[in-house]
Amino acid sequence: MLSLLHIENIAVIECADISFDKGFNILTGETGAGKSIVIDAISAVLGERAYRDMIRTGAKKASVRAVFQDVPKLSWFEDNSVPYDPETIIHREVYLDGKNICHVNGTLVTVSILNKLGKQLIDIHGQHDSASLFDEENHLHLLDAVADNGQLRSDYEETYTVVSQLRREIDRMTMDEGEKLRRMETLRYQIEEISKANLRIGEDDELESRRKVLQNAEKLSDGIYAAVECLYGGDDTDGAASMLARAEQELGRLSRYTDAFEALHQSVADLMYQVQDVAEQARDARDDLSYSADELEQIESRLDVIHRLRRKYGATCEDILQYLEQAKNELDDITFADDRLEKLKNDCKKAEKASWDAALLLRENREQTAVYLSQRILTELAQLDMPKVQFMCNFTQTELTANGADSVAFYMSANVGEALKPLNKVASGGELARIMLALKNVLAEQDQIATLIFDEVDTGVSGRAAQKVAEKLRNVAKDKQVLCVTHLPQLAALASTHLLITKEQRDGRTYTSVVPLDKKGRTYELARMIGGTTITEITLKSAEQMLQI
Repeated sequence: MLSLLHIENIAVIECADISFDKGFNILTGETGAGKSIVIDAISAVLGERAYRDMIRTGAKKASVRAVFQDVPKLSWFEDNSVPYDPETIIHREVYLDGKNICHVNGTLVTVSILNKLGKQLIDIHGQHDSASLFDEENHLHLLDAVADNGQLRSDYEETYTVVSQLRREIDRMTMDEGEKLRRMETLRYQIEEISKANLRIGEDDELESRRKVLQNAEKLSDGIYAAVECLYGGDDTDGAASMLARAEQELGRLSRYTDAFEALHQSVADLMYQVQDVAEQARDARDDLSYSADELEQIESRLDVIHRLRRKYGATCEDILQYLEQAKNELDDITFADDRLEKLKNDCKKAEKASWDAALLLRENREQTAVYLSQRILTELAQLDMPKVQFMCNFTQTELTANGADSVAFYMSANVGEALKPLNKVASGGELARIMLALKNVLAEQDQIATLIFDEVDTGVSGRAAQKVAEKLRNVAKDKQVLCVTHLPQLAALASTHLLITKEQRDGRTYTSVVPLDKKGRTYELARMIGGTTITEITLKSAEQMLQI
């Protein structure tokens, strides 16, 4: 469970420490006091998206730290090389420049990895979740969540992937006869044009390198001649080789008289041999340097051919030759398309049969789950003061899709004698809130998430219905930790822990604080929720009576 939340510089909360307990935790306060900011902070520390706008004005960063007790040994810890501790501490910092720093038990993790852990620790349900029930595309996903049919869906997805690939290949190869002839003519022309050029891989680089030599042949010749003269010497000067040879002779003679010159003699001898070798290589290069205007003209002509092909088929000779192979393969495919297309269609029929078999198994599972889900929701709704409601999952067969061959829509009738209709046609806001609460309760039975958060899900609910919702949440809190943001006194009265969110202004700034309430504080807060800002003896007595229930 979530035991402690530390918030710094998030919106109007400068600094707050909030302790939560097991069971039913309620957060109340005036509108705008900052109740939803607490939920935003929890979302952020769980790895949900955090915006720079949430950082308090004047602060450089916002931070949230959450302490969880009795965390099970989830595979997430080993998978992400994070040390496991039943008391798990999550810390996240959000900076103005958009940077996020997240730690779990002292180990640095990314936001996306943190989000995967967060989804296993807390389930947050907001007002938008109830509204999402209007979108029938969500109904199939909710049904699957209850069904726990991951393996069946995986088996189906594997078969459907094969079908999709074969269908794309069939579409690619299916063309009318005129288009087919035009494409074959184009490919034949391209193949002939490239083949006629007789290219070699790397030929373009070789030719451009040789052209550079020919274009600078005179400079190369003059430079080599000057280098050879420096090494061998000219008519009036000694070169480096002859001077080193004399130095080697002198040092050799000196080394006969004393060993002190032997090292110098050897070093100079090595230099002499190296210079003589370089001089020979330079002279050979000078002798080998040959060029002609005809050769340069031939290279320019060849490069023109290559450049024309480059503009059409690729940046290098290697790219052009790869295109040639692709064109040949495509021409073969089109030439023998009828045979290949027939084979693809046969393969696709087999794949579609396998996919339909998997889809039917998945549908059977979903239909069984739909019966169970409908019964469970009706039971839950009866406990939420909707005893006369009818509810069902309406199935429609579709073509094969990524999600199977089913379309599912939730139908209901809230009043006796009224026909079942889609939720978006008949459900009110309060009814949607209770249906979603019923769904959440059923889903909570399927998973191991220990903490449920409800952010003002009681919108549109009042009177006796509100009391039923409160009793339902308290009942859920017997097995789960429940955190609920509410404006309803019926919910607040049944909480085991009541936290008050207050807001005040000091020195031109707004500050929000979170205060745990004792019995007296709860009485006054319930009286405020019942009667507004004016607290009377009547509202206080009403509050006391509610707390005694």
